[in-house]
Amino acid sequence: MTELDWPEILLRLGIATLAGGAIGLNRDLHGKPIGLKTLGIVGLSTATVVLLAVQFAEPGKVTDATSRVIQGILTRIGFLGAGVIVHESTRFRVRGLTSAACTFLAACLGIVCGAGQWKIVSVALALAFVLLIVGRRVERRLHHLFGGKEAAQKAEREEN
Repeated sequence: MTELDWPEILLRLGIATLAGGAIGLNRDLHGKPIGLKTLGIVGLSTATVVLLAVQFAEPGKVTDATSRVIQGILTRIGFLGAGVIVHESTRFRVRGLTSAACTFLAACLGIVCGAGQWKIVSVALALAFVLLIVGRRVERRLHHLFGGKEAAQKAEREEN
């Protein structure tokens, strides 16, 4: 059994909460249906469960029990992600997929924080913010450059 000390527990849970909350803040600032509190809690809750599993594992080993805990989290987080996806029936548009993906990411970051893998957390969080901050602009430019669906819709609106 691995016994983590209080500072290590605080660090792992705190970073998981902050990482999820930071992603949630981005979603909240963009007016999306999920925000800082929700994704902060997703990060905190997943890290909490992983910490519990890690406490019962042998030092330095991922056991079958820990693996099952992680699998259970990832399976069930889909229900929360599905809750932020909205279908607009009048125009047959699905909205909220990025927020659902962010829910999944917050859960994954919580798992990784619970395992204490700080390099993975920092790289994943940095890449997530690059995608969230510049991803839409890059998508629009590529659609315009290659004549994607969005460029065609814009041209159609300009004609009408």
